[in-house]
Amino acid sequence: MKKFTSLIALTASAGILAACGSPEAATEDASTVTIGYFPNLDHVPAMVAKEKELYEKNLPEGTEVEYVTFADGASFMTALKTGDIDGGLVGPGPAMNNYTNGADVVMIAGGASGGTVVMARNGSGIESVEDIAGKTFITPRVGCTHDVQFETFMKEAGITSNRIGGDMIHQTGKPAQYEAMFASGKVDVAVAPEPWATVLEQNTGANVVIASDEISFGTTLPSSVLVTSGELIEENPELVQSIVDAHEEADAFIAENPEQAKEIALTAIDEITGQALDPSVIDGAWENMVFDTALAPEEIQAFGDSSFDLKFLKEQPDFATLADTQFLN
Repeated sequence: MKKFTSLIALTASAGILAACGSPEAATEDASTVTIGYFPNLDHVPAMVAKEKELYEKNLPEGTEVEYVTFADGASFMTALKTGDIDGGLVGPGPAMNNYTNGADVVMIAGGASGGTVVMARNGSGIESVEDIAGKTFITPRVGCTHDVQFETFMKEAGITSNRIGGDMIHQTGKPAQYEAMFASGKVDVAVAPEPWATVLEQNTGANVVIASDEISFGTTLPSSVLVTSGELIEENPELVQSIVDAHEEADAFIAENPEQAKEIALTAIDEITGQALDPSVIDGAWENMVFDTALAPEEIQAFGDSSFDLKFLKEQPDFATLADTQFLN
């Protein structure tokens, strides 16, 4: 079994850790497991697992666990492909996009659902979905989970982005920077993962245009999924089972101890992004979240079909083997 570790560099401007190793720089170490995740609320299971040492508890005795945080799915997937991480939480969009390009990635559990909210800048003149036509919107990445959710919803309303011949103007940026983007007037609409939607609402007076339970796939598709490589599943299924067991234990902890889980999330997001959020932000954002490890293959396929329809994918996808639910209890 190959296990990889890497040196991690701090990206000072964003306060985000990014994997910077390469396959040549990686070193084999059978006693180290590296987990990746984002500073978003739908990644709280990883924050809880780290704080409570649930991976250390479930993995073979003596296993060292390292954690790496990412600003977007593209950098996460690069780290998975190069072996800098063994798995972790990522949006389903990046996992699907990379899978269709031949990447060795397998979804092994859901992480959370909900939490994608479309916010309009105060002063933008946007009061309804129809008002978004011709406006500038921002998502974390082109073709990311939140982008697909938003553009699917908008296309059904007859409004598309300039990327596919429409008049909405698309920009990308880190969710932690959305507040500054609103303040500068550079964007009118933010497709924001929680807790950043609640930050915009409380700090800038932004209004909700599309709620988390209204946006496409908002209640049917996980907004984060636990992934690993098919190689690791084949070479060490016992290790993968331990990873899923730790993840399920984290979700159970969140359900049983929501207030403690919120405190863990507040501390973790502050440490990662340098932004100390008010507890009221987490309280408000928590209402838009559901923490659940379930995976629904039919919803994954439907999301992929929409990504193809929006031209994020070049070919009609077949995700029959993308999800592997054998490790879920």
